[in-house]
Amino acid sequence: MALLSQIARYRVALILGLTLVVASLLVPGFLSLTTLGLGLDRSSTIGIIAIGLTVLLIAGQIDLSGGAVFALSGIVAIELQQSLGLWPAACIGVLTGAAAGVLNGILSVGFKVNSLVATLATMLIFRSIAHWITASQPVSGTDIMFSLALAKIYFDIFTVRSALFLAAILLLHFWLTRTVSGRNLFAVGSNAIAAEASGISSGRMVFLGFVFASTLAGVAGVLQSLATNTGSPMFGSELTVSVIAAVVVGGTRLEGGRGSALGTLGGVLTIASLTTAMEFQSVPAYVQQVVAGLILILLVVLDRTVRTTARANTRAVASA
Repeated sequence: MALLSQIARYRVALILGLTLVVASLLVPGFLSLTTLGLGLDRSSTIGIIAIGLTVLLIAGQIDLSGGAVFALSGIVAIELQQSLGLWPAACIGVLTGAAAGVLNGILSVGFKVNSLVATLATMLIFRSIAHWITASQPVSGTDIMFSLALAKIYFDIFTVRSALFLAAILLLHFWLTRTVSGRNLFAVGSNAIAAEASGISSGRMVFLGFVFASTLAGVAGVLQSLATNTGSPMFGSELTVSVIAAVVVGGTRLEGGRGSALGTLGGVLTIASLTTAMEFQSVPAYVQQVVAGLILILLVVLDRTVRTTARANTRAVASA
């Protein structure tokens, strides 16, 4: 029991360290600044969405529509470039993500629809809208030079996208650990009824959590479309599993009430390292998804085993 508790406590560091060791052995030059910089830039897509999902999972909710919002926001940003210009179109793309979050919040908080069901439905709706707008074909933007600027690497490791991701992680860490509203989020996820009784507006926090999560999915989608100068209804189709896996690897509990920004950072880097190493070894994409799914199952089983054993020991001590 003690060993399982220690593994569960430090699982992010253990898994990330093991992943980096194995990847460096299998892939020559994996730990070079160039490879790490490219991996960090790619992981920032998952990471930005994972930040929003971390907040939602801590609150005891989930959002399955992030990948569809990612695609739809990017398409809107690309489609409107010719008529509005790059920056106004990008802003509307982000606002599209925020509007999707408002809809998710209304369904889950206003109409009390289970968030799993609500966001599964909106995922299908948003993805269908993306196909309808583009006639199921990729669309191109108007400014390829801006795409090159986004891909530029600074200090041999950072791009604009990865720098934004790391800054957002630090801000989330500060909010969760140093502010009253951040601590209130954990109270809502642990017991929403008790939090409401103590004066915390649980419904309002959950609603804003949905808006926050979808807005960040919109930001990630717009950045991806600007970086590739392309919008596609197929973008983000496999992101949901990777994002959830990254957040859970980072120690955020699916049932709510526990999680951390730095844990999510470790989870994102772990999934990114695994993905990069498998791609260097020409592992098919469907096998990569299997690996992510197995890691997710393993960690959920580990977490529940530790908690069940701890509760059993507590009862035994209390009855003694």
